[in-house]
Amino acid sequence: MAVRIREWEPSAGKAWDAFVQATPEATFFHLAPWRRVIEEAFGHATHYAFAEQDGAIVGVLPLARMRTRLFGDMLISTPFCVYGGPVAVTPEAAEALEAHARRLMHRIGAPSLEFRRLHAADPGWPERPALYNTFRKPITGDGETDMKAIPRKQRAMVRKGIQNGLTSVSDGDTDRLHRIYAESVRNLGTPVFSRRYFRLLGEAFPGAHDVVTVLHEDRPVAAVLNFHFRDEVLPYYGGGTREARAVAGNDFMYWEVMRRAGSERGARMFDFGRSKSGTGAFDFKRNWGFVPQPLHYCYQLAKGARLPEHNPTNPKYRLMIAAWRRLPLPLAKLLGPPIVRGLG
Repeated sequence: MAVRIREWEPSAGKAWDAFVQATPEATFFHLAPWRRVIEEAFGHATHYAFAEQDGAIVGVLPLARMRTRLFGDMLISTPFCVYGGPVAVTPEAAEALEAHARRLMHRIGAPSLEFRRLHAADPGWPERPALYNTFRKPITGDGETDMKAIPRKQRAMVRKGIQNGLTSVSDGDTDRLHRIYAESVRNLGTPVFSRRYFRLLGEAFPGAHDVVTVLHEDRPVAAVLNFHFRDEVLPYYGGGTREARAVAGNDFMYWEVMRRAGSERGARMFDFGRSKSGTGAFDFKRNWGFVPQPLHYCYQLAKGARLPEHNPTNPKYRLMIAAWRRLPLPLAKLLGPPIVRGLG
């Protein structure tokens, strides 16, 4: 039978996620619960679609439209996620999903369409100028072996955290995480996500997430929300207080994520997520021995449209970042969520 493209329907959710779990090219960000999170946390319209043949799903395409007054209008696979784009098990299904995305772009009047590819851009699609890199590295699950694999200087920072008496807990407390995270990103000059967004993520992936929190003298000083997918662990949203820097809290935190995921969940791949070239986060991950892997964010543009450039390395945002760092934390928490919904 011919490939048929069908739009999202709740009854397809289990089959969609089963396809994602079984397809090596698919990622955590292709899972169906992201659709509800994006809709409820940010109010963006989603356009998830799947390819069906002989009654079985043979391809999936998560899409959402980010449309805001401040930052414009984009159709993306997938906003607020590192990876995306259609995933299919046959060339026919891949071609049908790509054609569907193009038609949708023109039908709804979106000026741009973006696929966030991990390995390679789609043939014939222009790529964004090199901006983001991801950092992925195998782990063994053996604490001693994985500790020795960390470069010497960075390993010394982890040991400093241990010597400072740091401990960690692993649970699902996204509210405690958000308090630490909000302070951390405000200090970086970045608008903060809402506490509700973190709660929705926890609810959407109940068995596939945890929050690792670092304690110094029983005070939370650093925390990170981690996703677990197949044999991978993905630390995704995290931060530390000013105290964390003095006691090597962030270094110890990521070691605890690695150690716990390897020994307790059987993780064999540590996905450190994306960072922009030339940033402190980029350098931090390289210091852990991770090799930057360029991401292939490719796009299509409507006639006369231009590709948006909303990133902190853009010179026009420097004054905004500097001003944001000086905001009182309660005000940053209030103003951040309406702004960040357009920066996925």
